[in-house]
Amino acid sequence: MQKKKHIARDISWLAFNGRVLQEASDKTVPLKERIKFLAIFSNNLDEFFRVRVATLKRMIKIGSKGRMHLETAPDRILEEIQEKVLDLQYVFEQTWNEILRELKKQKIFLVDEKKLNVPQQKFILQYFNEQVRGHIVPLMIESIVNFPVLNDKSIYLACTLGKKDRSIPKKYALISVPSRSLSRFIILPSKTNEFQIILLDDVIRYCLPNIFSFFGYDTFSAHAIKVTRDAEIDIDNDIATSLIQKIEKGIKNRKKGKPTRLVFDKEIPTDLLTYLVKRLGFTHKDSLIPGGKIHNFKDFMDFPDAVFQQKSLRKQPFTHPHLRNTNSIAKVILEKDVMLHFPYHSYNSVIDMLREAAIDPDVLSIKITCYRLASRSKIINAIINAVRNGKQVTVIIELRARFDEEANLIWKKELEDVGVKVLIGVPNMKVHAKLCMITKKINGRNVMYGFVSTGNLNEKTATVYGDHCLLTANKSIIDDVNRMFNYLENPSTKINYLNACKTIFPSPVKMREHIIELINREIKHATLNKKAAITIKVNSLSDEILIERLYAAAKAGVEIKMIIRGICCMFTEDAKFKIPVQAISIVDEYLEHARVLIFHNNGDEKVFISSADWMLRNLDHRIEAACPILDKKIIAELKEILSIQLKDNIKARILNNEQNNVYVNPRNTKKVRSQVEIYNYLNKKRGSQTVPDFYIA
Repeated sequence: MQKKKHIARDISWLAFNGRVLQEASDKTVPLKERIKFLAIFSNNLDEFFRVRVATLKRMIKIGSKGRMHLETAPDRILEEIQEKVLDLQYVFEQTWNEILRELKKQKIFLVDEKKLNVPQQKFILQYFNEQVRGHIVPLMIESIVNFPVLNDKSIYLACTLGKKDRSIPKKYALISVPSRSLSRFIILPSKTNEFQIILLDDVIRYCLPNIFSFFGYDTFSAHAIKVTRDAEIDIDNDIATSLIQKIEKGIKNRKKGKPTRLVFDKEIPTDLLTYLVKRLGFTHKDSLIPGGKIHNFKDFMDFPDAVFQQKSLRKQPFTHPHLRNTNSIAKVILEKDVMLHFPYHSYNSVIDMLREAAIDPDVLSIKITCYRLASRSKIINAIINAVRNGKQVTVIIELRARFDEEANLIWKKELEDVGVKVLIGVPNMKVHAKLCMITKKINGRNVMYGFVSTGNLNEKTATVYGDHCLLTANKSIIDDVNRMFNYLENPSTKINYLNACKTIFPSPVKMREHIIELINREIKHATLNKKAAITIKVNSLSDEILIERLYAAAKAGVEIKMIIRGICCMFTEDAKFKIPVQAISIVDEYLEHARVLIFHNNGDEKVFISSADWMLRNLDHRIEAACPILDKKIIAELKEILSIQLKDNIKARILNNEQNNVYVNPRNTKKVRSQVEIYNYLNKKRGSQTVPDFYIA
């Protein structure tokens, strides 16, 4: 049997979500953070089934053509996914039960409908009648010929209505829990210094006799179920239909996507489960996941903070020292490059740069790409004000950003209504590069400045995502940013602006070949017994061609260090590697999102930040940008940050061949929690004292 060359992408992703679950299980993590990690794990798993499991099922339907880039058959991968998800679900349940015990120690109680005292019962009945009843419309599913399409973002209570004397046959019903309209958490009247919380699900359970009173039943039970659907948006080839119309149609059809998973309360009666499985169109080959009483755990991201005695002690981001005491950000950038490191540096500097440009009478135009925006985006607010101040503003907004399609359609209309020139990207390719270019007239000539970033233009996620943003007026870089915007504005032109880039490596035309060239150069140096080294930080490593080059580099004696948060399809342990590959994943309070590449290059180091992961889609099917860092001080700063991360022995896991999430062992060395150390490192650079090493949200 031929040895596999790569780890299956989806199995590696499950290992990543296992690391998220480890954070929830870690007793050193503050309790409310542990709850949030459980919520993140649950949300991640939902998206995994909506996207990846759905894709594998599509591959099976296509047949042999659907096995491209897979060493293992899709049906075998699905079987392995089912096994691993059940194992993770078991750990999830154990962790949640442990957290419940810890909550009780803090006098925080999650009570259900069976544990209410008399005053609480009266409170719940009043709350139900005033707040909940109007949102409840039960579905009497046995009398519905065509079974209703269940929303995959909702949880449902599958109800059984019975009569103690069996004088009338039992009935089944479904109730959608209205957690989008109402809080999932209701704080009950309780003793002093004690908090009792009931879930909206249990409020409905308690009031089932009121909901179904006119049917004549006297026994009621309700068990939570959740359906996950294929979230892929099909873009048809009808040339008479615009992309916007196709996406709008796709969003509507997504709600009716093929079911990929049924999660249910393991205490649900067998007859009711059998009935639901049949009516929902599942088979024994589908993902049927038994779980606890509570589903849609992602709602626990909003678990009420008020019940915790320990309030937020999260370290506040601070202004970059170069931008702290200036009345003009543009003036600073025109003099020197500035690298912002989020979430340690404040994102306000980016917003202030755009606000300044919006009101600066000498600014002529602003061009910017937008992939995912905050719900109340200050970026958009600045852009709109720029138009009102007479600037020419061009926004490239990616309508196909998964799960943000609807929001981006709304942003498109809002921007166009005020006069922004909105472009919707390139046919068959997502625009994932994070770019901004501002043109300003100074002493009669046009000068350009802007930024290249690894992260989204989203001030909300910038407080919890680790990213780098280069503010620059460097002519070689900004000229290439200009070329990329020329391409995005004229994708059908005969002039290939992407190929004309000289400093930035764009995908899909240059990035892959330049990365391969840089790896091959390290291999050549290693074969000549010169020092050769590669340091990679990405979210995902799954591209087979680049993995093969890394294998060749390791066998030639290139020192390879990798920090990969999520998917890693490379086998990192091999007796043929002359120098063992160091590969770690850091999962901590902040989401490691930055992409950084360092090539030793015989002492003349090449350092890049990038918007692209090392995945087929990023390198060949998206507009991305890998930008060189040319300022030596910024290079030193980036290298120090990566050095700190590579020394992490608190939140780093080893990415071994088994991907079993073994923690890096601190042994007798100094304990290093990289996100704390990076904050302290950057904080010292602004001339401040080191703050205590706690991170509590």
